[in-house]
Amino acid sequence: MKLTPLLAALALVWSASASAGPAAQVYTPTVEFGETELELRYGTTREPDEAREHSAVLAVAYGVTQRWKTELEAEFEREHGHGTRLEAIAWENIVLLTEPGEYAFDVGLLVEIERPMEHEEGWVVEFGPLIQTEVGKVQLNFNPLFERHFRSEEDSETELSYQWQVKVRHAQAFEFGLQGFGEVGEWNDWEDSEDQEHMAGPAVFGKLPLGEHALKYDAALLFGLNDHTADNTLRVRLEYEF
Repeated sequence: MKLTPLLAALALVWSASASAGPAAQVYTPTVEFGETELELRYGTTREPDEAREHSAVLAVAYGVTQRWKTELEAEFEREHGHGTRLEAIAWENIVLLTEPGEYAFDVGLLVEIERPMEHEEGWVVEFGPLIQTEVGKVQLNFNPLFERHFRSEEDSETELSYQWQVKVRHAQAFEFGLQGFGEVGEWNDWEDSEDQEHMAGPAVFGKLPLGEHALKYDAALLFGLNDHTADNTLRVRLEYEF
C-alpha cells in the first residue's frame, strides 16, 4: 500500500493549519463494506471582528458491514496567536436504513458521540437522518441534524442544524455543484434569528484511482447568507481509500 500521495496532501494542508466547525462535511448515506478510509478535513473561516480560525479533523473509518460504517476522529483547532490544540475526539457511525437504489430516496442515520477536551462541556451527541436522491445526473443530499450536550456544567437544549449538497455528475475525476450549512438554534424555538448561521457556495468533487486504491477529494468556498455568519469559509476534504 502506497501512502505517498496521501502523506503529501496531508503535509500540504497541515502546513497551513489546524474543531470541526469550518472543517464540517456533508454526510452521505453510503457504506463500502470492508473498505478502510484515512481522512483529512480542513477548514478556515473568520468571523466579523475576530481572528481567523483554522480547523482540522484527522479520521480513520471502516465499513464493518454492508450497512454500517464506523469512524474515529481527532479534531484540532488553531486561532491567530495561539498554538494548535486538540479540541475533541469523536466516534462517528453511519447506518443505512434503506438498500441503496431500491427506493426513490436513500436514507441513512448518523450517530456521533464527541468528547471535548474541555470537560466542563460534557459529552456531545449528534444524530439525524441522511437523505439522498438522484435526478438524472444530479445527486441531491439533505441532512437535518440534532445536537445536545450531556453532563455539561451549563444547561443544554437540543440544537438543530442542517447541511445540503447538489452534485452534478460529469467525470469521476472532476464533478461540481453546491454545498450549504446552517445552524438554526433550539429545535423548538427558531424565532431568534440572531443565533442562526447560514452559508452556501460552489463546490468541486473528484475521485482519482491509485492502482487498487483511490484518493477522493471535495472542496467548497462558502459565503455567509446573513449578518451573523462569517463572510466566507473555505473547506477541503481528502480521503484515501484502501
